[in-house]
Amino acid sequence: MFAYLAPILLLVASNVFMTFAWYGHLKFTDRPLWLVVVASWGIAFFEYCLQVPGNRIGYRVYNPAQLKTIQEIITLGVFVAFSVGYLGAAIKWNHLVGFALIVAAAFFIFLD
Repeated sequence: MFAYLAPILLLVASNVFMTFAWYGHLKFTDRPLWLVVVASWGIAFFEYCLQVPGNRIGYRVYNPAQLKTIQEIITLGVFVAFSVGYLGAAIKWNHLVGFALIVAAAFFIFLD
């Protein structure tokens, strides 16, 4: 069970760091670009410290397409929470439909 669950938990934590690295600076548009790039790289270091082991452990039980699909679904979930909670952006019905279609695509990736 550890091999199935650990990668998911590590990838969720990794995605939180990744999302902050990629989009967190949008609240600080008054800061110089070089500064937010360096800060984003620093945050991304911790993302990789979680993502690499997550994929290594996950590769024992998931194939590469499944690992990537898990990553993308997690990314969407984390991004929606971040976008609404941190950036204060609205998620519209068409966004949800698009995300739902991606989740439907993930269903087919996991079919044997």
